[in-house]
Amino acid sequence: MATITASPTRIGLPALLKHHAVRKLLLLGLAAAILVPLANARWASGAWPGALTVDFSEPLARTSDWIIDNRDSHPLFLYFFGHVSNVVVIAVRAVYLTLLAVGWAGVTALGALVAWRVAGVRLALGTAAAFLACGLLGMWVPTMQTLALMVVAVLASVVVGALLGLAAGLSDRMDRVLRPVLDTMQVLPAFAYLLPVVLIFGIGVPAAVLATVIYAAPPMARLTSLGLRGADKEVLEAVESLGSTARQRLLTARIPLARKELLLGLNQTIMMALSMAVIAAVIGAGGLGDRVYQALASVDVGAALAAGIPIVLLAVVLDRVTGAAGGGSRPARAKSRAWGRLGAEPEPHSGRGWLIALAGVVAVAVAGRLAGRLDWPDTWVVGIAEPVNRAVDWMTAHLYSGVPVIGGTADWAGHFTTWVLDPMRDSLQALPWWGVLLIVAALAWVIGTWRTALTAVLAMAAIGVLGVWKPSLDTLSQVLAAVAVTLVVGFAVGIAAARSDRLERALRPVLDVFQTMPQFVYLIPVVALFGVGRAPAVAAAIVYALPAVVRITTQGLRQVDPAALEASGSLGATSWQQLRQVQLPLARRALLLAVNQGLVLVLAVVVIGGLVGGGALGYDVVFGLAQGDLATGLVAGVAIVCLGLMLDRVTQPTERRAKKGA
Repeated sequence: MATITASPTRIGLPALLKHHAVRKLLLLGLAAAILVPLANARWASGAWPGALTVDFSEPLARTSDWIIDNRDSHPLFLYFFGHVSNVVVIAVRAVYLTLLAVGWAGVTALGALVAWRVAGVRLALGTAAAFLACGLLGMWVPTMQTLALMVVAVLASVVVGALLGLAAGLSDRMDRVLRPVLDTMQVLPAFAYLLPVVLIFGIGVPAAVLATVIYAAPPMARLTSLGLRGADKEVLEAVESLGSTARQRLLTARIPLARKELLLGLNQTIMMALSMAVIAAVIGAGGLGDRVYQALASVDVGAALAAGIPIVLLAVVLDRVTGAAGGGSRPARAKSRAWGRLGAEPEPHSGRGWLIALAGVVAVAVAGRLAGRLDWPDTWVVGIAEPVNRAVDWMTAHLYSGVPVIGGTADWAGHFTTWVLDPMRDSLQALPWWGVLLIVAALAWVIGTWRTALTAVLAMAAIGVLGVWKPSLDTLSQVLAAVAVTLVVGFAVGIAAARSDRLERALRPVLDVFQTMPQFVYLIPVVALFGVGRAPAVAAAIVYALPAVVRITTQGLRQVDPAALEASGSLGATSWQQLRQVQLPLARRALLLAVNQGLVLVLAVVVIGGLVGGGALGYDVVFGLAQGDLATGLVAGVAIVCLGLMLDRVTQPTERRAKKGA
């Protein structure tokens, strides 16, 4: 009897040791057993040892002082950065003055007619309504400032991204060089891009535009490369057989075949540029973002909402128009109704149609100039700030605290901070520094390769070397708390949407709107509900990351092979058993991608939460920008980069490479 009982242990242990994850953990445990006592004897446990910290504040301060002192005299600034700055200022000012010269009626007509030519009458009416709403809210001039900055930044981003994508799409060597750079740039929070450009260009429009270009160019580069590399090989071979040159093949075959990817890249670039242009208000970009930033600084929720609504409307309109262009088709019924009154219907992208649209815009602009109505009339402005602030005051009096039984929103924020954020922060900061590195190494190696584990550990160690170990763990605790809530809610909603077509259709427009809203806008409602502090920053991060998690989860579950579900159903599996034993295991990669995206998106907003009392690294960046203490801001910015890189690596599945690297 004893022999029978012992046999499963003898059989199970070798089988367990054959598992890649177990073998990796055993190797890591063996290395830890050797290295940890040595590290503990040399530097002790607890927080990151001071002996391994490098003080960068003094050299960064000297560098900052040298740049500031030599901006007006050094040849590098006079003949390169100075010219770049001047070109940016002239371009933005020219676009802004042009928009003002066209007038509110002309700009509205231009937006509506472009939307009509691309996507039909319905979107044209929505575009016109969006521009008119910007005027009604009293935000016409800030909207034009943001739009001018957007136009210049998007054009530069598209040119830079397309050139990089062209190089990567045509050269394997360039693709290998650019891929890790673009990977890293895409996981960095937007705040991390502000400080380097401020250091070189100072606070103002040039720094805002260039930070936007750096942030928005990578998706254009990636999708351009993807489109060129994914071109149909049979078509390329046919074109080559006709004796065409490499340049002719590129212009007549590769680029036309990559049209869908190029337009998708334009869409993503526009959305990221708008998001960054709003955040760049922190460094003097002006426009709508500056109105939101100033209102949040004074906790004026009404003014913040008045500026936030135009941002959302711009985002939705730009997303819909460029998305429709990327789809390559216009609704036929809307098109026929629109052209039915004009007689014959030209082709969707014919020159005649665009000439008619341009003539209409010119006529409206000239009429507005003759009527002296270029500026939005003050009598047409609808002030919402005061009623919104009254509503916020009512909420503060009735919902903010003291609600019987359930408590108020401030009570919820306080309880979440006391019961979740504080214990999580204290637990992370109480871990020995080598324990944090071991946890990071274990997570990254189990899910990826030794290379991803090494990258994650080095990124985390760099945070300690920078001397911001405790603030980084504070930020990490907020990220982990937000991600936990996001995943619980996101997986639940995603599973429900995957199992119900009706729920998915109902959620789709809501998720579309939430995914197009810039990060900055999410701070407005949470400040109104929860005040300022770490809990509001976490709440904004949850709302921002939730749509992506829901969508990826739903898509992953819906893409599970129907044959597997039918087979399990034929064996008598219940709906719950099918979900738990078939759909979730087969959708594992999609779920891991949802975790990865949730972490990256949460980090982006938690850092911006420094504007509303989130503290930690976000506060250091905001403080450095506001006070001109670029050393503090740059160190915190680099730490944010390292934290984002580490979080990306510990949630990035690379199973195939893991087998080779194990």
